[in-house]
Parts: sequence; C-alpha cells; structure tokens
Amino acid sequence: MNVFGSVMLSTAEMTNLLLLVAIVVCVGAMIMFLAKAAVILRVQADDVIRPSTMSTNHSVPVPRLKMTRVHIPFTFRLLETGNNSFEEVRLAVSSQVNYSLQAFWAVSIRELHMSLWRTWSELRDQTKHSTIVNSTHCQQLATNVRCQQPHSEKVVVLKSPKPPLVLGAPPRLAYPLVVFMIREMESDELLHPDETVILVNVVHLRDPVCPLPTSILAQYLKQASGQLSCLKQLYLATGDPTSADDGNPSQITGSLSLAEPVACADNSGPLLCSDSILRDCPGIEQLCVVCHYFPLSRALLPCRHTCICAVCFNKLDRCPMCRAAITSYFCIRTEEYVPPSNVEPKDLDNSP
Repeated sequence: MNVFGSVMLSTAEMTNLLLLVAIVVCVGAMIMFLAKAAVILRVQADDVIRPSTMSTNHSVPVPRLKMTRVHIPFTFRLLETGNNSFEEVRLAVSSQVNYSLQAFWAVSIRELHMSLWRTWSELRDQTKHSTIVNSTHCQQLATNVRCQQPHSEKVVVLKSPKPPLVLGAPPRLAYPLVVFMIREMESDELLHPDETVILVNVVHLRDPVCPLPTSILAQYLKQASGQLSCLKQLYLATGDPTSADDGNPSQITGSLSLAEPVACADNSGPLLCSDSILRDCPGIEQLCVVCHYFPLSRALLPCRHTCICAVCFNKLDRCPMCRAAITSYFCIRTEEYVPPSNVEPKDLDNSP
C-alpha cells in the first residue's frame, strides 16, 4: 500500500508540473503575440502620421546650408591648346597679392595629401628655405618663381622634364603635374583665419598610356587657419534649354566655384564660396530654367546645379537639370524678387 500510494503521489506531482509548464508556455506565447501586434500597430500608426515623401515633400522644409564668402586672390586655368602634353604645358594665372609659383612633375599622391594637412606656419617656414614639396616626393621641379607682384592674367609655359616622365600604368601613384600659388607675407603681417594662403592645382596631362584629355583634376585651398578645402564647380544655367534663334536648344553654360571642406576636415562648419559668385551673377538674363521669369538664386545640393529661383524651389523635390533628389540648398544672391504668395510666376509670365 505504501508503494502504491507513493506511485500515485508521484503521478499527481508530474501532472501538476506538466500543467505548470503548459501555463508558462501559453503565457509566453501570448506575450510574444501581443508584442508582435504592438509592432504592427505602431508601423501602421507611423504610416498614417507620416505618409510617403512623395505626397508630403513640399510640406517638409528643406534645410538651407549657411554660407560665408572667402576671398580667393588667385586664379588658375589651363589654356586650351593642342600642345598641352608632357612636352609643353601652358597656364594662365593671376594674383591680387604677392606670391610664389611652384610647380612639380610627378608628385606622390600620398605625400602631397599628407603635406597639405600641415599648418600654414609650417608650410610657410618650409617655403622660405626650400620648396613646398620635398625633392624626394616628386620627380623634378618644373618652376620656382618667387616674389611675384600682383598682376592680371598672364601666361606661364612649362617645358617638358628631363628625363621624360614615366608614371607607369594606371592606377598611378603620382600626379603628373601639381602647381602651387603660395601667398608671400611679411614677417609681422597678420591674416584673417579665413584668408586663402595657398591654391593647389592638380593637373592631368594626356599621354599614350592614359589618353584622357588634359584637365585640372582637383583644386585645393589652404586657409590661414589651417582649413583645407576642395574647390568644386557649380554648373550655372545661363541659357534657355527649350528654344534658340537657330531652332536648336541653346547651351547651358557658365559655372561658379565652391570651396568645400575635404573629407577629414570638420564638415560641421559653413560652406565657403568665392567673391566670384556675386560677380558671375550680375544680370537678370540668368533666369530660372523652370519659370523663365525670376532670376535663378539657389544652388541645389548635392547635385550643385544652380538653375532655379526661390518660387520654383518650393514646388520641386528633384533637380530640373539632372533629376537628383534635393536634400539642401544655399543662396547665391538675395531674393527680394520673391512675389506675394498668391502670385504665381506663370501668371506674371503670361501677362500682357
């Protein structure tokens, strides 16, 4: 009887244990179901509160980037001639300040970018006693003209190096030609931190191994504060893309320069633009490509097309030139022309 009673007791305990396990499993399953249902309801609520960007894009304010002007005293361009090669390179330069012009053949890409991050005081001290690029980091010095006075645009001709350049097959580890325009200062002269002290011009030269056209690969600004910025081009629409006197679409021409902090700089600061922005946009003939009535005044980001006015900007979510999404913008001129909110450009354009 004792044995039988013990077996009955064990059976009852097992039954209770299984019942407890079943209850725990059911409660766990219910919690998981409720959690999943809550996630589904939250997603549905988000869809109701925040519809797709296509339907509400115009109601969401696009951030406007702050922009400050910085004076760039140098200009540099390649002359469009068929002789631009390793045999001869023709440049056009100008300056509003005293400067030195230093050019180098076959500059190490790695060493160039590392040296550009040095402080202005270090670079200035080096250029006083030597060249800005160490001789071990380039094949040959192309020119070193010091103590140049301010002047308007003049032509500089660089002759081929001897021995000839041998850069090897792409991808190459050296830039064919790098030209520096370096501001010269008196020992006691003080500059504003935003003043440009060096303009760096990286040039690709066509050769049999790399037959791409001769062009400026990149331009960098070094400021007195030590900030290194990369010059970018803003393509500015100055023509009517739909009609012309000869029946063909007119060309979209013109460009503006924008100095943007490079990747490892502090990108939280404002963008920088040269004084040429205001000089390049003097006339009312540069009209918005959408309404063809108001002057264009906004540069779109990230595509950098400068082609629309403030009125049309509020109606677009994509660039009318390249169809890229608009994430931000900055103004290149004042916008006093903006009409009252109830006046549309098309109504003005069709007025007698």
